[in-house]
Amino acid sequence: MSTFAETSFLCSTYRADAHSSIAIPFLQSLRITIGVSTLVLFEFRQSLRLQNFHHAHNDVTGTPLTESQQMMSDLQQDLATGQIGINPVDWPEVHELAESLSAKHTPSSGHRFADILHVATALQIGATEFLTFDIGQRTLAEAEGLVVPL
Repeated sequence: MSTFAETSFLCSTYRADAHSSIAIPFLQSLRITIGVSTLVLFEFRQSLRLQNFHHAHNDVTGTPLTESQQMMSDLQQDLATGQIGINPVDWPEVHELAESLSAKHTPSSGHRFADILHVATALQIGATEFLTFDIGQRTLAEAEGLVVPL
């Protein structure tokens, strides 16, 4: 079984939110490497940087820099130990799959750009499970035959 995680799963794993109580034990219970793409990692890191920006301009919003640095450190530790692994991706093939998914599903279900790319990436690498807390991605992943266990 190949498991691919998208950004909402990583956010819930490394930052306390409404889904952390599900994500963290799930990750800890697995004995396999959870795959991500470089796009997922960039989106996660960019999200933290944006939250730092918001916090710097209004300390009741966003995420403090020290908290973000800890989240990035925790992710790096999981990458170093193999808990999380970067899947090699054929980006031109992902883009072709994404175009196909968009034409097939967006007119009836209204999927967003990044959601389609993450599901297309999971399909391209041969994943069978897709980890997400995003409803749109769940719907699309399940429509394409991926198991969404959370």
